[in-house]
Amino acid sequence: RSQECSLSSRATSRALVAAVVAMARRVNARYERYLERSFPRFYVLYSTFTTGVQALFLEVKEIRRIRSKMSQQRLQVQQLPYRDMERLRQVRGSGRLVLDPDSLPSFWRQFRRDALKAIPIGIIAIPPFANFLVIALMYFFPRQLLIRYFWTPKQQVEFQEVYDCIRRASYPAVVQSLALAARSLPEPQPRELLQQLCTQVQGGARPHLAQLLAVRSLFSESPLVLSRLQVDHVRALSQVLFLTPHLPAIFLRHRLLSHVLEIRHLDRALLRLGLGQLSEEELQAACYLRGLNSTHLDRAECRAWLEQWLRLSCELQASEASLLAHSMVLLSLNY
Repeated sequence: RSQECSLSSRATSRALVAAVVAMARRVNARYERYLERSFPRFYVLYSTFTTGVQALFLEVKEIRRIRSKMSQQRLQVQQLPYRDMERLRQVRGSGRLVLDPDSLPSFWRQFRRDALKAIPIGIIAIPPFANFLVIALMYFFPRQLLIRYFWTPKQQVEFQEVYDCIRRASYPAVVQSLALAARSLPEPQPRELLQQLCTQVQGGARPHLAQLLAVRSLFSESPLVLSRLQVDHVRALSQVLFLTPHLPAIFLRHRLLSHVLEIRHLDRALLRLGLGQLSEEELQAACYLRGLNSTHLDRAECRAWLEQWLRLSCELQASEASLLAHSMVLLSLNY
């Protein structure tokens, strides 16, 4: 009898909890319908906030799954399928690249930064009705205070444009620095080829893949290897990859190299998967990461550009990472 009473009590408790949850959902649904009818602009912010919270928890769950998979199968980052590797890269804000391919913990660096950025917002939202204050912050300072989970679709496009404008401002400086560095090359024929390439890009033309491959050997030797570039040159390239340029030169060069190699790992994973397997949104994101603002490009344009990029990237060796970094500018500037 005691066991039956215990089972009956548990069933009653579960039924009571289910009834309370169902009632809360009905009240919340009515509240949302009221907001949607009476305050449509406010409702957009409210729904963005609630959807963002759900997406953030799902992201945490997915990252834990990938980490568990890597631990159980003893996989390195570069051995993951493209979408898993890309998901790890995407636990970041504002389209910024922050991954280090040779260090697993750094894959979570920006995620931790996003989490730390979200903690104050979460604390503010704890008291009853405090989510109204959070929504006010979302309205006035979305890009500065909120992580990408709490941006509306319109804001995501708008902020991508903002960050791309900042990035593209450094493109002419990269080409100019490359042209200046080419003058110091000892061999006349490859020097002339590189100078012609820079002049062509500065004149508004797009380089061909064969032109880039013709000068590839120059980028694995001094003075064009990443570790030997001038500081101003490295700072401009760092901005192309959304890296802060305000660090000592030794750190700038190390971070730049690790980020370029990380893109190279992604490229090989993407080649294994095949561009035909990507959605239009995934194609646009892949182009944006590699230096091209794909916000206004359609699926065919993104795929054509990525095919050219992959042919170059998967041809280059790790020692030629400098050419891959410069190609983010050379292939995007006049596209």
